Amino acid sequence: MIKKILLLLCFSSTLGMLSQEKSVNKLVASQNPYNSITNISFNSTNKQKVQVSVKNVIGKTVFSKEFIAEKGKNTIRCNRGNLKTGIYIYAIQTNNEIISKRFVIE
Repeated sequence: MIKKILLLLCFSSTLGMLSQEKSVNKLVASQNPYNSITNISFNSTNKQKVQVSVKNVIGKTVFSKEFIAEKGKNTIRCNRGNLKTGIYIYAIQTNNEIISKRFVIE
């Protein structure tokens, strides 16, 4: 009986997580690869606080900024600055989710 209850609880919580609509999507960096500047853009389903971060391949955060995303398309200009040539992971984090992709600096 207890096993059945635990199984039902596990199944129902999994369904709840799968049915939740993502609050950010369409994450993209344009120009990629890039030499000096790229624009990181994403769509937000509502006005919300987000954290944008860029990490190198060993996981060190090289850029981080928190701001309020507006409903719809949002764009952040990302300058190369003193970043070396290589692969980086950029991410958008909300209270409920994190989505990430990679870009290349030539």
